[in-house]
Amino acid sequence: MTHDISRRWQLLAIVLVIGFFVWLLAPVLMPFAVAGMLAYLGDPLADRLERLGMNRTWAVSVVFFVLVLLLIGALLLLMPLISDQIENLIHNLPRYVDWAQNTALPWLQRKLSLDPDAFDTSRLMAAIRAHIGSIGAVATTVLGTVSRSSLGAVMWLTNVVLVPVVAFYLLRDWDRLIAYIDSVLPRSVQPTVAHLARESDAVLGAFVRGQLLVMLGLGIFYGGALTLVGLSVGPLIGMVAGLLSFVPYLGFMVGFGAAIIAALVQYGDWAHPLMVCGVFIVGQLLEGYVLVPKLVGDKIGLHPVAVIFAVLAGGYLFGFLGVLLALPAASVIMVLLRYLLERYRMSELYKQPSPDAPLVAEVDVSVSGPDGTGQGAATVPVQRGPTDDRTP
Repeated sequence: MTHDISRRWQLLAIVLVIGFFVWLLAPVLMPFAVAGMLAYLGDPLADRLERLGMNRTWAVSVVFFVLVLLLIGALLLLMPLISDQIENLIHNLPRYVDWAQNTALPWLQRKLSLDPDAFDTSRLMAAIRAHIGSIGAVATTVLGTVSRSSLGAVMWLTNVVLVPVVAFYLLRDWDRLIAYIDSVLPRSVQPTVAHLARESDAVLGAFVRGQLLVMLGLGIFYGGALTLVGLSVGPLIGMVAGLLSFVPYLGFMVGFGAAIIAALVQYGDWAHPLMVCGVFIVGQLLEGYVLVPKLVGDKIGLHPVAVIFAVLAGGYLFGFLGVLLALPAASVIMVLLRYLLERYRMSELYKQPSPDAPLVAEVDVSVSGPDGTGQGAATVPVQRGPTDDRTP
């Protein structure tokens, strides 16, 4: 018994040390995390090519070449579209500002009975001019920081070059790395860890590959449908809504709000906002009843509140790296929690009742009024100790 407790404390210490080093090295782990995700995505295809007769290096080279071609093709296809959409947005920005000042803000003042000076743009400009000195100081500080950030730019470029190199070597040695990790695990926990790893792989496969396809499908649908409605910035709104759809309802809310404002500014009627509502209703039905069930399935089991908490907690603890890995990590944590719940339900702590638990009996109590007439009856629970055999 003492040996088992000591072994568990040793395992816990190892896990805590690994977690501490991950937290400590989070700023430099970004390229390795991105490379690991790319290697994880490409490993099934490399394994399939190996089964067709290729050696591992050639299979990885083919997969890597295909990934690079897809990335270059996506950039060549999307960059002109994104550039045109951003240019269009900048061109129409004065119209959005004018609509906000002369239509939206006065409507809010009337409906919410706000102070007429609450959205006074002249007061806002006067306040900006009054604090122009502090703004200049802030700008000076920002420029000084930017001038000292040449090392950060060099590190960013290094990461861009480092990601494909690390991804290639991780993908080439993926199976050997997994086998090595399996070989160094303590034999007492190896079967359990292997079982949890297989379940986690199934969950991650369902999430990563499925969710990427869901995001792509929603982005294409929203962008195409909003373009058919007639919105000039429809493709840009659709892409943003698709990218943000990995957080439940975030892509829908951001895209819906932006599309409604764009429709009101561009057309000034109610017909186009109603068509936008129809587009997003169809998009939600498509996501909930077609894309997610077919592409992701129900293997993840994450509640929307848990997803939002995971993204916020990951961003707070590890920055952008935490946001990037929040949902895959939460999926794995859900596998571990389900395993711990099964172990708890099989334990004596859950199964064995306490011998000192009070017994609950029910007695019928009649209530009489002041004149002796009965007014009703009630069943009242009465607690008795385990040795109290008195009849109520």
